[in-house]
Amino acid sequence: MNRSGWGNRRRRIGGAIASVGVGRMPDDRSAVRAATARRPVGPPLLPSRLTPAVPPEPVVLRPRLTRLLDEGVARPVTLLRAPAGWGKTTLLAAWRRAVVEAAPAAPAPAWLCVEFGDDSDRLWTYLAAALRSVADPDGEPAAAASVPDRAPRPDELEVLAAALAARERPAVLILDDLHRITDPAALAGLEFLLRHTEQRLRLVAAGRSGLPLAVQRLRLAGELTEIGPDELAFTGDEIADLLTAHGVAVPAAAVRRLRQRTEGWAAALRIVALALRDQPDPQRWIAGLGADQPEIAGYLREEVLASLETPDRELLRRAAIAETVCAGLVDALTGGTDAETRLSALAENAGLLHHDGGRPAWYRCPPLLADLLRRELGRLPAEELRDLHLRAAGWYGGNGRPVDALRHAFAGGDWVRATDLFVARWPDLVPYDRIVHTAAPPALPSAEVVAGDPELALAAAVQRALDGDADAAREHLRLATAHAHALPEPRRARFGRLVAVVELIQAQLADDAEAVRVAAAQLLATRSVAPAAGAPRADAGGDADVRAVGGTALALLALGGGDLAGATAGFAAALTAAREAGRPRTELVCASRWALLAAVRGELRAAEEAARAALALPPCQGWSAQVDCGYAYLALALVALHRDQPTEAEANLTLAAAARREPPAGAVAAWCAAHLRYDAGDLAAAHRVLVAARAQWSDRSGEPTAAANLRAEVDMWLLAAEVDLHSARGDTRTARELVAAAPPAPPPRPDTPLPRPGGAVSRLDAALAVAAARVELRAGDPRAAARLLPDWSAASAEAWPLPVRLDAALLDALLAARDGDDRRAGRTLERALDLAAPDGYRRPFTRGEPGLRDLLAARLDAGTAHWSMVSDLVRAVEVPAEPAPAGASVAPLDEPLTERELTILRYLQSILSNVEIAAELSVSVNTVKTHVRNIYRKLDATRRRDAVRRARDLHLI
Repeated sequence: MNRSGWGNRRRRIGGAIASVGVGRMPDDRSAVRAATARRPVGPPLLPSRLTPAVPPEPVVLRPRLTRLLDEGVARPVTLLRAPAGWGKTTLLAAWRRAVVEAAPAAPAPAWLCVEFGDDSDRLWTYLAAALRSVADPDGEPAAAASVPDRAPRPDELEVLAAALAARERPAVLILDDLHRITDPAALAGLEFLLRHTEQRLRLVAAGRSGLPLAVQRLRLAGELTEIGPDELAFTGDEIADLLTAHGVAVPAAAVRRLRQRTEGWAAALRIVALALRDQPDPQRWIAGLGADQPEIAGYLREEVLASLETPDRELLRRAAIAETVCAGLVDALTGGTDAETRLSALAENAGLLHHDGGRPAWYRCPPLLADLLRRELGRLPAEELRDLHLRAAGWYGGNGRPVDALRHAFAGGDWVRATDLFVARWPDLVPYDRIVHTAAPPALPSAEVVAGDPELALAAAVQRALDGDADAAREHLRLATAHAHALPEPRRARFGRLVAVVELIQAQLADDAEAVRVAAAQLLATRSVAPAAGAPRADAGGDADVRAVGGTALALLALGGGDLAGATAGFAAALTAAREAGRPRTELVCASRWALLAAVRGELRAAEEAARAALALPPCQGWSAQVDCGYAYLALALVALHRDQPTEAEANLTLAAAARREPPAGAVAAWCAAHLRYDAGDLAAAHRVLVAARAQWSDRSGEPTAAANLRAEVDMWLLAAEVDLHSARGDTRTARELVAAAPPAPPPRPDTPLPRPGGAVSRLDAALAVAAARVELRAGDPRAAARLLPDWSAASAEAWPLPVRLDAALLDALLAARDGDDRRAGRTLERALDLAAPDGYRRPFTRGEPGLRDLLAARLDAGTAHWSMVSDLVRAVEVPAEPAPAGASVAPLDEPLTERELTILRYLQSILSNVEIAAELSVSVNTVKTHVRNIYRKLDATRRRDAVRRARDLHLI
């Protein structure tokens, strides 16, 4: 019998629960009254504390969360921990109701709502009543007697623990608002029961922060299931269901906006749903949603902030001057030294901050709470607010974040600092991704002040460009150039370079490729400008900075325009210059994209090293530079895919989400995701990914030739993957039709060498040609496959991506083996191993065609320079199980091998000769030959390869 007994009670709940409109919660207070009636005379108990409150209608039930609770209750403790308003009580009440409906004859989970002021005696009085309702469902006096009515003595606890341990089904106890317990000793008796009831008592607890449970011990023991804000947050579909239940219909874009602003916070969503009923334009109201909504602000103040200690609330208010913070920044803002401990507690215990998981950790508030804190911050005296901005500017400037430093310098009214930041740190002000600030743009100096200092005008132009106000940026640039003649000569000499920087920033933010090209060329042309000797402000305009910034801008244009070779060379040169100049932001941009290009070419080792170095740079901390970091994660996803590490590939692909919005990174990510679905056996999902990606990358008219080449190349990669997928599904006809309908490759670039005759194809056609050959091989026509397979050994094939070349080589080896040419098959396979080994390729072998494992095993017999790698691949390749007749099994040996024969059999897998085996074992060669003959006889084999294969079938090696 299954003593856990819990699993079978809830099998149908996930499918039986409706999405919306749960009726009234069942009134089971009669059971509570029966349980309390059997207790000895004492202070009266409130039935409302022993039953869940009926939540306001309508209730939206979420099956994914009930499943989490179903799975969690299999462990001793399930903990729901989140700030106020995340739906903990509603979820537990709905789950309890579902449990009762699924098994009405079984005792319902006991419920207890903890209140402030509950000491050991008062809490245990209610615990006793709750436990009686599950330990004594039928009113048996003997069972009731084992539950003491006050804080129990140790001997009474042991009696109760023994009674609970003897139960066939676990008793489930729900404790709501557990954070109200201030004395951990009040739960000592309950923790004793959890440890000594042989898991017949299951605790489901909910609370906010500072829960008085031994969380770390339970976590390390594997006895704890944790459900936090990430799990409790409403998904987009659940938000749509909630709005529908309230009679509100909005477009999908408005639902996404709600998800982004509320981050799935249940209380805010319910407030919004109620408010939207009376709104004539719900979509417009959602677009302006913020903490100025009175109900949301009131709930945040009364339920979230009011529960905090005054120092913690003040810390959050001061930290709201910045959108993300770390301990060092908060210490600078508050003048304290304990920010790290307090921020960690607010994130881990109170759940009021999100952290990025880095070291040092960066934190941010949820959007609506951040809105409210900024509103409170705005009520500070002007001088105090100015001081906070200047503290932030000083910290950012000294910690490699000049964009934030410039913003706060302007907000604090320090024009001198703002100008110095621009002049000295302009290479780090060039934007490479879109930054959306939620705070209002900072105030800038008056036109009279700006006119008196053209460099200040340029700094103001940069700030307004970064704020997204292109018109104001152009006006400040006009003012600067109009008054440049007033600059003294040393500063006037560098002014042209600074103007080129501002124009480059404006062009990049406007996505104007031609303007970026012109501005970058103008900037590079200033390399001959001498440093401004005697200038009052430091000038960062060294040659390395100019080459780094101008080169990066041109490399990004090359990448976007389809010139992959030019982009690779450009990023490499700019990366060298950025490292020379000490510009980590520019270094990140170049290193991350160079890593992805290297991964696409198949240079896995170089791609991995570059990507990991990029992710270790400071700009990747604190949710900044997410697009650039996404390129590095995408490179790591490709590396993991080719090394047949699907879990790591999936994780990195998820982290690359920000980069996937940019072409061609999105297409590369789709290609990677499709292969992961393919490897997991979900061919339908793989096909959907590829079809969507190909639709996105279909022909676009009016593009420059280079961009058209890129579109064609990416589309060819996706088409080859789709052809391969159709043939894997057995749909040979569709696969052939896709190959036949493939568009011709665009003309090669003028500097691209033409392919040699004799089977060689261009890099663009290679992937599709290999896929077409694989279609025919799977269709049983090896001759057609051989005709279609391109010459992977030709000189032009060195330009192919290495994965394509490896696939072609392995198909060539398989075709040679099928043609009976084992010698050529072995040579071809060995050359493929030579190509794969330096970068650690595994997937072309582990996910290869049937028959490849036998070829690899044969290399162990014949000898290979990659014995360790081949041995590992042979073990990794799964051999499809062949259906055997009923009752059939592998015939055992008539005569077992001796211990010495087993030892020699293991050596037969290697490339060692009999003489070398004898030397290894310190025996004569004749002894080895005798043992080998006996092995062959017992295994019914005539040569080494057959003996090894037979031994593997018998699991002897």
